[in-house]
Parts: sequence; structure tokens; C-alpha cells
Amino acid sequence: MSVLVSGSIAIDHVKTQKAAKENLLGGSASYAAIASRLFAPTGLVAIVGKDFPEEHMALLKGHDIDVSGIEVSDGDTFRWHGEYMEDMNERETLDVALNVLESWQPKVSDELQQSTSINLLANAHPLNQLAVIEQLGDKPAFTIADTMDLWIQIARDDLSKVLQEVDLLVLNDTEAKLLMETTNLVEAGRKMRDLGPDYIIIKKGEHGAMIFGDGEFFTAPAFPLDEVFDPTGAGDSFIGGFAGYLSSLGKAEFNFDDLKQALAHGTIAASFTCESFSTHALDELEKSTFDKRFADYLSYCQL
Repeated sequence: MSVLVSGSIAIDHVKTQKAAKENLLGGSASYAAIASRLFAPTGLVAIVGKDFPEEHMALLKGHDIDVSGIEVSDGDTFRWHGEYMEDMNERETLDVALNVLESWQPKVSDELQQSTSINLLANAHPLNQLAVIEQLGDKPAFTIADTMDLWIQIARDDLSKVLQEVDLLVLNDTEAKLLMETTNLVEAGRKMRDLGPDYIIIKKGEHGAMIFGDGEFFTAPAFPLDEVFDPTGAGDSFIGGFAGYLSSLGKAEFNFDDLKQALAHGTIAASFTCESFSTHALDELEKSTFDKRFADYLSYCQL
């Protein structure tokens, strides 16, 4: 069974208080797909421009990610330039250029449609997410959507349509409060299920994540890191690892225990992302290294 990841691929310029790097591989779909491939075959639907570095495309191919769904346009690739403060929970977007992403219409080939068991809609405009949903029809066993505050503010009606079609919604704590107009995360998580999804994940950054089901609840801490180098893409890696693990189970339906295990696997994927610029730590990550950290994580969470 395989994961289809759709969303953005970007060229990032990132500055932290320790270093700065340019022309990095970025974008929600890039991080999610590279994390997902640790567990399951993964395909990508996205768009890049003529300026997209060949080494980035080679990296994706080198991970055995199916890149047949990546459209190469005559324009320039989506670019993001951001800076993190001393407190890495705070960042400033210095420049953003949507470029080819602005008019992108996702196209899912027949081959990708037939092979998809998990439909992961990485952060993107809700209309793009709806386009992928419509092309896949009822084929995927499970559909996951990520979103952000911008879409809640400027595309709420379109986002509402997405929520009626997905099994799981993932967003961070600030976005959950914004969407549900409450300061209580537990209240927000429970009420969001009324919008359509069977399950809700609320990410809390360094404080872990919570998942809500039908009368079910689970929370897990983040993996404790001595140092965070660059948190860009951690949330995307989290949901990519989550989706990849679910796909690896080979099931048509998932229970809440499956989702709890997936949340823990996503948490560890995100922890590696934070230890380097871009996808560099994920690129070099071997399953044995992942499994060692996962075992440590479980020991930290047990009484």
C-alpha cells in the first residue's frame, strides 16, 4: 500500500541565530514525502519551476519517491525566505514568492490513483486539496489534510468543503484556536469533529501533539532534543511519518490504537528534522537509527 503526498515543493532560504543557508529543498510535500518513504512507497503530486535544482530532484528520486506527479513549469519555483528568533517558536517570513504555485492545478495520473491507499494532503490551498480529493474519488482508504492559519482566514468556505471529505485533520494549536474561536484546545479538538473529520490532531510544537476520536483521546510529548537546529518542516515531517506508518500496516481501516502508534512514529520523524537545515537529517536517516530513537522515546513515556 502506498502514500500519495500532494502540496508544495519550495526553494527555501533559512536563517537561524546560528547560521543561514540558501537554496534549500523546502515545501510541505517535500518534507512529508521524505518522512513517509521511511515506512511505505510514496508518490508526489506537486509543481516546480525551471529553476528547480537538479540535485533536489535527484534527492527525491534517490529516496525511491515516485516523482512522476511533479509538474515542471516554465516559471520559477515557489520560494520562501524566513528567519527564526532565539526562541525558535518565533519566526518571521522575510519574503515569499508563490511563482508557479499560484496557478497550479494538481493532476493525479491513473497510475497514482490506482496505487494510493493513504491520501495525504500536505499544507496547500484548500482548492488544490479539493482537486486531489475529486480525482481520487473513493479509492483511498484514508485521507489526511493539513492546513494553516492563512487558509482559515482567507479561504474558510473552501476549507470547510475539504473538512467534509477527509478522515483526519491536522493543524497546530494556534490554528485550532483560530478555527474554533476558543482558547481551550480540548474543546477545539472535540468540536472540530463536528466539521467532518473523524479524527483531529492538534500539534503543540515542543510540547507534543494530541489526537481526538469518537470519545477517544490520546496525547504524546515531543522527543526531548538537546538542541533544535532548524524546525522548518517539522510539522510536515510529522504528518508524513504518521501517514507512512499507517500505510505500512497494510490495512483498509484503522482503529484508534493504530493512530496512536502513527502519532508516535510521526513525532520521531519530526525530531530528526529539527536537527538540521532542510531535509538533511531525514535524507541520511536509516531505519535502524529511527528504531533506536523510537525505543528510547517509548521508554521515556512509560511509568
